[in-house]
Amino acid sequence: MKGRVFVIGLGLIGGSLALCIKKEHEDATIVGYDINSEQARLAKMLGVIDEIAEDIQSGAIDANLIIISAPVNETEEIIKFLAGLPLHPEVIVTDTGSTKSKIVGSAKSLKERGITFIGGHPMAGSHKSGVSAAKEILFENAFYLLTPKEHIDDSKVKILKSWLIGTKAKFLTITPENHDYLTGIVSHFPHIIAASIVRQTEKLAEAESLIPRLAAGGFRDITRIASSSPKMWKDILLHNREILIQLLNQWQEEMNDVKMLLEDENSSAIYDYFHQAKQFRDGLPQKDKGAIPAFYDLFVDVPDYPGVVSEITGYLAKEEISITNIRILETREDINGVLVISFQTEEDRQKAEQCIGSYSSYATSIGS
Repeated sequence: MKGRVFVIGLGLIGGSLALCIKKEHEDATIVGYDINSEQARLAKMLGVIDEIAEDIQSGAIDANLIIISAPVNETEEIIKFLAGLPLHPEVIVTDTGSTKSKIVGSAKSLKERGITFIGGHPMAGSHKSGVSAAKEILFENAFYLLTPKEHIDDSKVKILKSWLIGTKAKFLTITPENHDYLTGIVSHFPHIIAASIVRQTEKLAEAESLIPRLAAGGFRDITRIASSSPKMWKDILLHNREILIQLLNQWQEEMNDVKMLLEDENSSAIYDYFHQAKQFRDGLPQKDKGAIPAFYDLFVDVPDYPGVVSEITGYLAKEEISITNIRILETREDINGVLVISFQTEEDRQKAEQCIGSYSSYATSIGS
């Protein structure tokens, strides 16, 4: 497809979408803008975009597709600003926000101008941020939710999907309200729970100094999402407050039920509680990408001697296998440590397991 694509916000998501469009639509011109001029400069230097827009107005005027990849509060303001510009009459405006009802509602100003707005949410992410972390494969096999209002013609949705075909994502079309309910359950609410566990542990640690030391390893793993951007999650929670209040009320009922099981010392019911949770969790898709970025971890048992970490990473570098994170769970004198290596994809993790196995005798296991 020919035309001009204007990406507002050149972080991980905006940059990755730009790369996907550039790869699939070689005749398109990708124009980018970021409030951080250094990010825009870096995006141009890395070939993520073709041109840098000095401001939103200059980039938006002649665009055939405008992608707003900004925090949800800023997205609302950008939509209102775009509504006052003489945009191309056939332009399609979309966003990448994690909430949809308020954002789609704010697009009423574009509707009044005859401009098509289709809410979007690519459900993919990474442990890294910024345009330097942008990847063409970020959205591959991930769900990409589109939330067009009833008045949007199906042909417009098809055009947007054509622009985004290079993402290789799984497109689902739902209402903005259904989007916020579903993502509230599988993304927003778990972030609250993870943060609450960490907050409670922090308070208890004031009276027990061993807690921070013992809260390594598995505790860090199950609360990883509590390290997400506080500003971003403040805005998301306020945007989706009604749904989250409902879910928190249900959670309180759930915890009261567990409390009663403990008070009654109901052994069989406690067993059933964990058994049912295990069955449902074990039945969830293992390779599909969901609302929360997956962690493709490989656990490597390694002896404690100087240079062992560089030895392992050297094997991976030789096979050109990229890693996103690496850490040591435990290492003590004369006892094997556990090296945890994180990867971008399941394919990379499998390659790494084969690679390490072929070069060494170190035992490996998959994180789940």
